[in-house]
Amino acid sequence: MAGRVEGKVALISGGARGQGAEHARLLAEEGAAVVFGDILDEAGNELAETLADEGFAARYVHLDVTAPADWKAAAALCESEFGGLDIVVNNAGIVGSTASVSDETEAGWEQLIAVNQTGVLLGMKVAIEPMRRRGGGSIINTSSIWGLAGTEEYIGYQATKGAVRLMTKSAALTYAPDKIRVNAVLPGLVMTPMIDDEPEESIAELARTTPLGRGAEPREISYAVLYLASDESAFVTGIDLVVDGGFLAR
Repeated sequence: MAGRVEGKVALISGGARGQGAEHARLLAEEGAAVVFGDILDEAGNELAETLADEGFAARYVHLDVTAPADWKAAAALCESEFGGLDIVVNNAGIVGSTASVSDETEAGWEQLIAVNQTGVLLGMKVAIEPMRRRGGGSIINTSSIWGLAGTEEYIGYQATKGAVRLMTKSAALTYAPDKIRVNAVLPGLVMTPMIDDEPEESIAELARTTPLGRGAEPREISYAVLYLASDESAFVTGIDLVVDGGFLAR
């Protein structure tokens, strides 16, 4: 099936590389005009040029998800350049440190909250009025299996990803009358540059304990995002869509 988001306009955070870049590419391939932002400007501009050369409607913007002005500028570009805003994918996030409760620093905690939680709040916030003007829309927030299940340490990361799940449910209930759907994607291990700084033994153990025996390729997460972005999920809001190779089935 081609053109699953034909005519829609999408805004994606953290889109310069990894999962976000794959989300941008797949949504563009399926017919959306895509605006994606990041703080990695060189990589972002290169991807935008590549997509444009392939004939897709794609623009890159500098987007620090902790900066309200950056979000407002990105949303305004969607409307001025492509006529509206139908899809927001809050993809940007950081792992932070492996710290436990006793080891987490205030600075580390505040950084995780700013990027992973406040960044999602701001991304949802700028979407509401443009989506109301379009008669509805779809907001997709990136949580994690570690927002649903516990693991040792990573206290800040788990706190933010758990918060994103309930922020998603609250927004889904609040904006359902506006036909704005809000859902969360909960990936397991995904093979992107985000895991490069994580201990190799931890990554290997997570892959080993995943029933399908491996980490996901980024596009496997992007297909979940595509489903939630498309009209195929018109009756779906407030859910946790787990894409984890069976990890949470144990």
